[in-house]
Amino acid sequence: MRPPSHKEFEGTVLEDQVEQIRSSFPILSRTVNDHPLVYLDNAASAQKPAVVIDRISRYYREQHSNVHRGVHALSQEATTAYEAARDTVCEFIGAADRSEIIFTKGTTDAINIVASSYAGRMLKEGDEIVLTQMEHHSNIVPWQLACEMSGAVIRVVPIKEDGSLNYSEFEKTLSERTRLVALTHVSNSLGTINPVKRIIADAHGLDIPVLVDGAQAVPHMRVNVQDLDVDFYCFSAHKMFGPTGMGILYGKQEILNKMPPYQGGGDMIESVSFEGTSYNSLPHKFEAGTPHVAGAIGLAAAIEFIQEIGYDFIMDHESRMLDYANERLGAIERMRLIGTAPEKASVVSFLLGDTHPYDVATLLDRLGIAVRSGHHCTQPLMSHFGIPGTVRASFALYNTLDEIDILAEGLERAGKILF
Repeated sequence: MRPPSHKEFEGTVLEDQVEQIRSSFPILSRTVNDHPLVYLDNAASAQKPAVVIDRISRYYREQHSNVHRGVHALSQEATTAYEAARDTVCEFIGAADRSEIIFTKGTTDAINIVASSYAGRMLKEGDEIVLTQMEHHSNIVPWQLACEMSGAVIRVVPIKEDGSLNYSEFEKTLSERTRLVALTHVSNSLGTINPVKRIIADAHGLDIPVLVDGAQAVPHMRVNVQDLDVDFYCFSAHKMFGPTGMGILYGKQEILNKMPPYQGGGDMIESVSFEGTSYNSLPHKFEAGTPHVAGAIGLAAAIEFIQEIGYDFIMDHESRMLDYANERLGAIERMRLIGTAPEKASVVSFLLGDTHPYDVATLLDRLGIAVRSGHHCTQPLMSHFGIPGTVRASFALYNTLDEIDILAEGLERAGKILF
């Protein structure tokens, strides 16, 4: 389908919705280097709507206390709000039970819990962990640490030149030695959407569990963990308009119950003596110490914000932007798009001739345009393409076609300076 022109888009209900959404984000009204901010770094971290900012502020102004430990009113209110957030997440991703929702510091923390508590104690010499070539470092390094401790090895599934997974190679990689498949749902560098439901089904056919890094998926598409039948699913609040330092590990109850605690301390215990300790039940077994109460409450507010807008709108709008960006940027002289898989989220990675990504991003910043430059914590992927990194523009529900035009014009100006 041909992407919409500005004339076709102007005055539509969709445009009115986007403008209304933009008004919910205070930061989008500011200027950078005397230019209106054009924020296109959403894959790194999305901006926060006023309802999330206000809810976190209200917690600190009116409800702050430690949770689970107090009988006084503030502690009871904070505990109620904190645990209600768990229920919100449970319903949001379609988990079977609230005990399957573990609050973490983010996706990285969630993956490390599984790598340490589950894989680290299960692996032995000769076992294999299967990853893909497009993984973020946070879905590589924890498994390397687990393998170093156990003598297990990592097998890597290659990608095709368009950035999509080489599925026939994935099927060949699975074997009786495979103990876990860990892969990203959506590539942060390329935007590639992996066929995770098919991957999970094929892995389960060989009794192999699967962990999915959903950090880049949850902001853009519906995720139902029971429909996927995934064993572990991880994501971060800050990618989906929530606070930093907050994330989710979903795990099937039967697996989590068998896993030992990841950390020791308060709240994860049932009883303690110097002779021994018994552990709390799920989910608290994996939540040692004072939790990020405000983060959980803020995440719940972000989920409610997303649900109010609806994924039908989000997916339609971001699809239009991706189509328009590919057309608009693809027409720029000496433009090289990196990652052109047929199934993609709203991410465009590119190089402008032989110029360095940092130089391009610096010139764009002078125009108030925020993009990411570098290897995006995917150095093995960049090595596959034989490049040091890319410039990445990543779109969210508040971005506009007009901002893509501003980006394209900025790149044309940068090209005249750098070439």
